[in-house]
Amino acid sequence: MSLTSVSVARLIPSQPFETLADYLAVSPGGEGLRAARLVEREVVIAELEASGLRGRGGAGFPTGTKWRTVVSFESAALATSVVVNAAEGEPGTFKDRTILLANPYAVIEGALIAARVVGARSVTIATKQRFTDVVARVRAAIDEIRGAGWLHDPTVGEIEMTVVEGPAEYLYGEETALLEVLDGRPPFPRIAPPWRRGLVEVVADDEVDSGSGLSAHVDLAVEADDNVAPPVLVDNVETLANVAGIVALGASWFRSVGTEQSPGTIVCTVTGAVSNPAVIEVPMGMPLRAVLESAMRDLGQPAAEHAAGPVNGLPGERSIRCVLMGVSNAILTSDELDLPISYEAMRARGTGLGSASFIVVDDSTHPAAVAAGASRFLAVESCGQCTACKQDGLEISGLLASMVAGTADPTDLGTIATRLDTVVGGARCSLATQHQTVVRSIFDAFPDAMRAQAAVNAEPVAPYLVAELLGIDGATATVDESFADKQPDWTSAGRDSGQAPAERLDDHRQPLDVDGEST
Repeated sequence: MSLTSVSVARLIPSQPFETLADYLAVSPGGEGLRAARLVEREVVIAELEASGLRGRGGAGFPTGTKWRTVVSFESAALATSVVVNAAEGEPGTFKDRTILLANPYAVIEGALIAARVVGARSVTIATKQRFTDVVARVRAAIDEIRGAGWLHDPTVGEIEMTVVEGPAEYLYGEETALLEVLDGRPPFPRIAPPWRRGLVEVVADDEVDSGSGLSAHVDLAVEADDNVAPPVLVDNVETLANVAGIVALGASWFRSVGTEQSPGTIVCTVTGAVSNPAVIEVPMGMPLRAVLESAMRDLGQPAAEHAAGPVNGLPGERSIRCVLMGVSNAILTSDELDLPISYEAMRARGTGLGSASFIVVDDSTHPAAVAAGASRFLAVESCGQCTACKQDGLEISGLLASMVAGTADPTDLGTIATRLDTVVGGARCSLATQHQTVVRSIFDAFPDAMRAQAAVNAEPVAPYLVAELLGIDGATATVDESFADKQPDWTSAGRDSGQAPAERLDDHRQPLDVDGEST
């Protein structure tokens, strides 16, 4: 495995592909789809399995295994669907939007290969209404691809490809909540997994409707089902962008960089206390320090000057306190920067790679402020279907806010510890576990600082906003500052109604502000 280069360009070209012709002029543009349509789907699945491609949406699940599972549950009555998850909302992450703006053709080609394999007649690219530049870019690319005849599959016929613009909520990126939005409802996670309950509901004759009364109203399907409900294949933008190259060039090509368990490249986003926020594609297994250094140094300064971890391009003035991995995994401290960027290394450390979001926090920011920022984000974005997730999460967030304000009491530490245990009770998605994991990791890493900040009459510390990344322009990474006004009921009216979103949208059918226009 090669780890000799910091940056590689498999998914993000050095210059954006302006047209389909530009994409086709560079190998392997278009070759993967042609190859996939000439072989049995088992051949494609086997190649994906051999490549070791793992989902780049956060969980790192083997892509070939996922596709094989979806095929095994295909419906005898209705076709499977393919959904591209482009609802990027993890704080500090901008990789999917970067790929779609620079190289939408690879993502669409990968999605069409997926449609071929699972027998889908529809592909939905689910993004956010607020991503106006991405929406325009993708729709223009689809128009080109339609004109080139790519949407006609010789086996299934014409493939319908649509773009859906969904809400800003963080949970929209959770794949079952995303399907709820595509089905006309708010982003409330389901219990049933996508490979057992897909995009199309079959309820006219009560074949599927469980009568459970749940917000996302289907229960977990079982093997005894009559296989009427069609599954759906939901894959992340970056995952699908890798597929065409694997099919065209082979598993061994994909594995020529990376590690044995984490082959290929990964697209990282580095923001926070850095001179040059960046989206960078690197081989899996590259030490985190090497990636961070590319965003730490000022122009003209060698990376070697920053090997000890200065942050803002001025050696010795500031140092790294920790790296926030979005809000999905335990933080990394300044003495862990040589950890390889791989699923196995992160797992061995007790954290996870997630969407490769690295938010650098320097020593001017108090750990309590980081904990409070992450906690507030997760507490507000909780939908409230699971009472502990919302209520215990809000209590944790409130107590941490008191610590930041200097109005806490030492007994608050015990309450926070208790709520970190109970917040995950009955959770149907991973948000509560994320809340537990991130906040607990900060307490574990900085126990003295956290204890001191909970003392009576502690000095207030500056708050730290954790929110969705809206863009990166040169030396500036723009965070969604409007999130500071978002209420736990998902309104921005300046006053919380006291109702969880799942209670406020009480018919569970009322959609948020979603533009479902198709191309």
